Amino acid sequence: MKHSIDSLFTALWQDYLTQCPSAKPIHQLLGDGAPLVNDHVAFRTFNLPEVGLDRLAAHFLALGYEAKGEYRFEKKKLFARHFEHPDGKAPLVFISELLLEQCSESLQQTARALVSQLPEGAAEQPDFLYSGARWQVDQAAYHQLRQESEYAAWLAAFGYRANHFTVRVNDLSRYDSLEAVNTALVKAGFDLNQSGGEIKGDPSVLLEQSSTLADRVEVNFRDGALTIPACFYEFARRYPQPNGQLYTGFVAASADKIFESTDAR
Repeated sequence: MKHSIDSLFTALWQDYLTQCPSAKPIHQLLGDGAPLVNDHVAFRTFNLPEVGLDRLAAHFLALGYEAKGEYRFEKKKLFARHFEHPDGKAPLVFISELLLEQCSESLQQTARALVSQLPEGAAEQPDFLYSGARWQVDQAAYHQLRQESEYAAWLAAFGYRANHFTVRVNDLSRYDSLEAVNTALVKAGFDLNQSGGEIKGDPSVLLEQSSTLADRVEVNFRDGALTIPACFYEFARRYPQPNGQLYTGFVAASADKIFESTDAR
């Protein structure tokens, strides 16, 4: 069954809740149960032909999305692109990929071995973006990946699903700043990502972001279960550009630190 924008994001959200159970109480805290505006979702992948960024993006392009900004993360060896829908109402989409040619031969071999376990044409299936890790990986491989790339280790463990959803702080009725949101979250017992500061960015770059640390969930590896960081919830406040329109892009320096919300360290 082909997806509409609404049905795809509903499916992504239901899967995301299994990996970030704290999202429900956070939703209740910030919105008193009322719907919250989702600023963007993010996905991770390897830059292999079968599952590269363009393969994931195709699902959104088919729904009318358009490619916009490009971002590079030299230290993490990532390339990313964001996508917007012309109607301005659908959530933004941020897709990144690990540049395997910049990684060790061992990591490259592991990534290829994982992707080789996917059925042919898997990335074209309507449910691919919330299908999880459809491969077998053992704990030793996960830990070895972690030594080189937390990103690769997360992808090996969790596969294809929304890495995070994002509350658009501009549209909250009870909170008028990201500081106020963070204060409420901490008071309620949620741990925030402190990498690069609790708030990444500022009005001068037209975007402020913060995030929880990823919820820890049990993952069944080939040789037993481990409880590891899964998905997290992000919070974004956007500022108007000179033309009065809210900025819709991303800030690489801030996104670099948001990635670390899933680090196992």
